[in-house]
Amino acid sequence: MILAIDIGNSNIVIGCIENGAIQNETRIATDLVKTSDQYCFDLKNMLSLSDVPVSRLEDVIISSVVPPVLNSMRTAVLKLTGKKPFVVGPGIKTGLNILLDNPQQVGSDLIVAAVAALREYTPPLILIDMGTATTISVINKDRAYLGGCICPGVRISAEALSSRAALLPGINLDQPRRAIGKNTTDCMRSGIMLGAACMLDGMIERMEQELGERATVVATGGIARFVLPMCRREIAYDRNLLLKGLAVLYQMNRKG
Repeated sequence: MILAIDIGNSNIVIGCIENGAIQNETRIATDLVKTSDQYCFDLKNMLSLSDVPVSRLEDVIISSVVPPVLNSMRTAVLKLTGKKPFVVGPGIKTGLNILLDNPQQVGSDLIVAAVAALREYTPPLILIDMGTATTISVINKDRAYLGGCICPGVRISAEALSSRAALLPGINLDQPRRAIGKNTTDCMRSGIMLGAACMLDGMIERMEQELGERATVVATGGIARFVLPMCRREIAYDRNLLLKGLAVLYQMNRKG
């Protein structure tokens, strides 16, 4: 059994993978001030709640976009399991041809998602990850990673609006009833939630124009399931895309 850990800016996704299948999945908040001992305690509790003894873990793979937390988590894994985790980074085998000005600038989360999507879907692909930021990545029919865009995440947009505009309140990110709001809260919901859906529809259309063909669109990330129902474009939702990608990368890079 492999322990897969994806460290994002807002959440850390942890899953146990056996024979390529995800057995369980847990999410905890990313905390920059937590020590390695605290993360070790979190991992131990997660395994206990899932009835997985530490002795069953054969190896650990980690991807991260938060370097300070990566260091703490790497130490936590070593303390808990006695194993040095495999970390997704430059030099690993991905099977991707990354056509960027500087391929090393691509976030590990984007690489992991691309690897997983290419295993399950036919390119060309447009991949959306809606977390702290909303990222959109494009892979052409030749399986080359072309690039994409980075947008403010839905929650960040809502928090910025309410904190910087004195008369605008904090709101729940519920689906708006209509595009034309009748009060301040409904107007904000329309702008933030429906606006995010319209942004996705518009960016997908423009990216497909540059590709010259229609693509399969796949989304992941916690907020995506609330925004996708408002999109006019068909978009598949894959909650565990990053864990699947970590499983594939481990199989591609493991020794022996």
